[in-house]
Amino acid sequence: MNTPPPPDASPRTVRGAAVAIVAVLCLLLTGCSGSDEGGSGKDGARMKVALITHGAPGDIYWDLVQKGARAAAAKDGIDLTYASDPDPAKQAKLVREAIGDKADGIAVTLAKPDAMKGPIAAAKAVGIPVVGLNSGIDAWRAAGVLEYFGQDDGLAGRAVGEKLNDLKAKHTLCVIHERGNVGLEARCAGLKKTFTGRTEMLYADGTDMDAVTDSIAAHLRQDPSIDQVVTLGAQYALAAVKAVKQTHGKVRVATFDLNKDLVAAIRQGKVQFAVDQQPYLQGYLAVDALWLYRTNGNISGGGVAPVLTGPAFVTRKNVAAVAKYAANGTR
Repeated sequence: MNTPPPPDASPRTVRGAAVAIVAVLCLLLTGCSGSDEGGSGKDGARMKVALITHGAPGDIYWDLVQKGARAAAAKDGIDLTYASDPDPAKQAKLVREAIGDKADGIAVTLAKPDAMKGPIAAAKAVGIPVVGLNSGIDAWRAAGVLEYFGQDDGLAGRAVGEKLNDLKAKHTLCVIHERGNVGLEARCAGLKKTFTGRTEMLYADGTDMDAVTDSIAAHLRQDPSIDQVVTLGAQYALAAVKAVKQTHGKVRVATFDLNKDLVAAIRQGKVQFAVDQQPYLQGYLAVDALWLYRTNGNISGGGVAPVLTGPAFVTRKNVAAVAKYAANGTR
């Protein structure tokens, strides 16, 4: 039992006694700490999460993914690291390095899913949960990840094909800026399934924007029957707009993905529409999901269904609704 201070004790003495009592209770209960609690990592430390993508240098799409991931990390008290490499072998090496760094969770894109199977299995073998995002919706379960956050690219492509039918397009050039990326290939394949006109694929070097513009322009000059270009990323749509201007044609441009410059192009009528897969949301959900799994055992979609972040069409009619978020760099 604690002995109360004498009746004539000063306020300072009373405060000192109270502090001492609290200190003793903290030691007895081992529940008080002066450190930041953060996420639930090993040995009570802040949780460490690695976000590893196939993003190429200079592709600003991944800035949006990172912003979402960092917002979730800040909310959950997580130490987040980001790394990327478009080369599948090098991306796999990054995953193995995260395992070696004893990450508490890994979020990874599956653009080349076969290359990720080994590293994902290695992470699971040492108890590190792995979630997928952005690409690989048809491969995430076979790859062994817990959850998946992203767009169904085949479904999105089919929706674009139907929209182009409504817009009376006749001959579409679908520009793939990374050969072998399963998500990009699925978008053009989906478009081809539903589009009643002619569909052509054009592979371009997505790491060189001038080369993308030149490739599109050359193809438009070669075949003047092309009346529609569909790109698979916002910055490539702007390259297509330049190509159309160079060829003085009346070719229309549509795209997947969004950023603030693309919003301006839609408002100006230079781009017809964009398919928004919400990359900020993908990054946010992937990191937050790892925190929820570590702290509460939650698995979004029950481990059997993906969590879809798109597709949604952004046109001149509704672009104002997302413009302020795009200006903030979150859409």
